[in-house]
Amino acid sequence: MADSDGFVEIQIPHQKTFDSIPFPSVLSARPSNFSVSSLTQTIKSQKPFIDSLLHKAGAILFRGFTVNTAMDFNDVVEAFDYEELPYIGGSAPRNKVVGRIYTTNESPPEEKIPFHHEMAQVTEFPSKLLFFCEVEAASGGETPIVLSHIVYERMKERYPEFVERLEEHGLKYTRILGDEDDNSSAIGRGWKSTFLTDDKSVAEQRAAKIGTKLEWKEGGVKSIMGPIPAIRVDKSRQRKIWFNSMVTAYFGWKDARNDPVKAVTYGDGKPLPADIVYDCLKILEEECVAIPWQRGDVLLVDNWAVLHSRRPFTPPRRLLASLCK
Repeated sequence: MADSDGFVEIQIPHQKTFDSIPFPSVLSARPSNFSVSSLTQTIKSQKPFIDSLLHKAGAILFRGFTVNTAMDFNDVVEAFDYEELPYIGGSAPRNKVVGRIYTTNESPPEEKIPFHHEMAQVTEFPSKLLFFCEVEAASGGETPIVLSHIVYERMKERYPEFVERLEEHGLKYTRILGDEDDNSSAIGRGWKSTFLTDDKSVAEQRAAKIGTKLEWKEGGVKSIMGPIPAIRVDKSRQRKIWFNSMVTAYFGWKDARNDPVKAVTYGDGKPLPADIVYDCLKILEEECVAIPWQRGDVLLVDNWAVLHSRRPFTPPRRLLASLCK
C-alpha cells in the first residue's frame, strides 16, 4: 500500500490487481485534508509521488475530497501542472465550461461509447486525461478502464497473424463530418469545432498536422486519418500496447453520415475481420474495471497505458474532462 504526506492509498470494490498492483490506484485524504485548497497544495507537494504511482498503476482515482464544481476541478487540474492539449481532431461533441475544463462526450445517454485511447486516430494525442464527476448518474454511466498492454498480450496470444498485420499496416480511419455539431451522435463534432476554425484552408493545415486528409463534400467533409500505428511501444514502461480506436470506430462511429464497418480498415484499405474485432471487444470487457462514479471523484488516466469507454446511463449525469500533453 502506497502512502505519502496528505494521501493514503485505499482499497474499494471493483478494483482489480495486475502483477500485485491495484488497478486503478485509489487515493483518499487524511482526516485533516479534505478541502480543495488542501488537495491542490498536496498535489503540488507530492507530484513526484503521484507521477510514480501513475506510472506504476496507469490510473489514479482521487476520492473523498470536497471537489464540488467545475472551478474546483480546474484548480485541481492546474495543480498538476501538465500542459494543456487543444482538442483538435477528436470526434466527440463537447463544450468548454471554464478554464481548461470541458464537458465529456455529450451524445445521448443511451449510447455506449466503446473502448479507445483518447485521440489514437490522429498523430497528436494527450498523454494524460483528467475526469471529474460533478453529478452522479441515476444509474449506470461508469467509465470502464482497461490496461492496454494486457489487451495487447491477449490479442497477440489469440490472433498472432492479425496483430502482426496491424503492426505492419496500421489502421486507417474515415469519418464524415458535418459543418456544425450534432449532439445526437457520439461522433457528431462538426469540422468547424474539430479544427477550431471556420476557414477551410486553415482546417486543411491543422488536419495535415495531425496526419489527416480532408475531402470536401456538400454540407461537410470526409476526414481520412492514417494509416497510423495500431500497436505502439510504451517506451517509459518498455512494453507494447494496444493503442488504437479500432473497437470504438467499428462499433461506435455510426450516425446518419457514417457506417461504422467502413469507418476503420487496415492501413492498406482492406476490411478488418469482423469475428476478431468482436472478440477484441469481448477481451476488453473481460479485463476492464468499472467503478461507479461518486460526486467529487477525480480520475487521472495515463492515456499511454489505459483505454477507457462509457456505459449508458440514466440522467442526470455530468462528467467533466481536461486533456493534457
